[in-house]
Amino acid sequence: MDDLPLAHARSYKFGLLAILAAALAASLSAAERLNVTVTHALSIARPAETISVPWARVAALLPGAQIYHLEVKDAAGHVLPFQVTNIAPTLKDATGKGAAYGELLFQHDFAAGEKSAGFTIEKIAAITPPFPVKAFARFVPERLDDFAWENDKIAHRIYGPGLAAPAPAGSDKEVLVSSGIDVWCKRVSYPIVDRWYNKGHNFFHKFDLSEGMDMYGVGQTRGCGGTGIWDGHQLFVARNYQTWKVLENGPVRAVFELTYEAWDAGGGLKVAETKRFTVEAGHNLDQMDSTFTVTAGSVSELTVAVGLDKNPTDKGQDPKTDFTTVTTDGSLAQWIVQKTHGDLATAVVMSASAFRGYAEDEHNRLVLAKATPGQPLHYLIGAGWSFAGEFTTERAWTDYVAACAARMRSPVTVTLGATP
Repeated sequence: MDDLPLAHARSYKFGLLAILAAALAASLSAAERLNVTVTHALSIARPAETISVPWARVAALLPGAQIYHLEVKDAAGHVLPFQVTNIAPTLKDATGKGAAYGELLFQHDFAAGEKSAGFTIEKIAAITPPFPVKAFARFVPERLDDFAWENDKIAHRIYGPGLAAPAPAGSDKEVLVSSGIDVWCKRVSYPIVDRWYNKGHNFFHKFDLSEGMDMYGVGQTRGCGGTGIWDGHQLFVARNYQTWKVLENGPVRAVFELTYEAWDAGGGLKVAETKRFTVEAGHNLDQMDSTFTVTAGSVSELTVAVGLDKNPTDKGQDPKTDFTTVTTDGSLAQWIVQKTHGDLATAVVMSASAFRGYAEDEHNRLVLAKATPGQPLHYLIGAGWSFAGEFTTERAWTDYVAACAARMRSPVTVTLGATP
């Protein structure tokens, strides 16, 4: 620069200063924090409400945001666990390369009367540590193709093709053809599925080592929320699931799909089903989306039944069972008093637009719904246990089911705004 004429040197300096000033202004104006406001219309509490922010919006309002350099905080400054999904990816990074993401998820406990809450999503220099996994699902090939899932409240499993396969000659292989849904009752919030399979799940039929029990009996019933096609008199059901796919796996939410081969649904009709399970931390009821495909025959509408086993308890428990129906909620709640194993609770909540009443057969109480082939039917299923400490009376369970129905009808609203 010493060799430049004075006018050129001054011009260079001013140009450099202008560039630096523009860069500084740009850095100061670039958003580093995303403000999130969540509102809802209910007066009831909404514990463990899952809040979803599209990653496309995060990336647009927080340029350069990276999932391992983010922090989510509530209004009090508490750091919240979060999850970024890759279902239905909407946006790649600024270079057009790398992974594409779907949603950023976190949770908040809305107290009764708390209808609005604020949060921030911030870019940070430090690495984001992993959060404890509270929702988990996996294929279990070591146990005849079971598929199992759990959160911090309850666990379930469903039966695969390995269990339905005939036993080889001379073997003692278990055989069960059933698309019913099993329940594993938990006392603890930490994951138990792998621990119980490692121990041998049959051990937990008889013993509770302060973690819980596998006391629920499914057999060929609908268990806790299995589906079927109802013709007005008879229930037609699928065999064991055929394929599985895990789409998300915690820490906040697990999502997976199971497919069922077409089965006879009466009157020359054959129907196949894909179930999508959405399992969120902090909830006893899972979100379900069942999509039915007609493979033989022709109908514009199906009558689907979602069922609860009338008598799922172990022998010797002398069960006393009560069912509660709430037509306005499209719900069916079951409460079973057992002799020594505590009180067992299950429930189904159907979406209001699909609900068509109730029915029953020899083994199941049923919630009926109208479903259009090719379009998902949305409903909730799940269970609770008195020994877990949260639902110690039937009223506590039916109140919880009613609250879940209200939350399903009235979702939260999320509003975003960025600040420098």
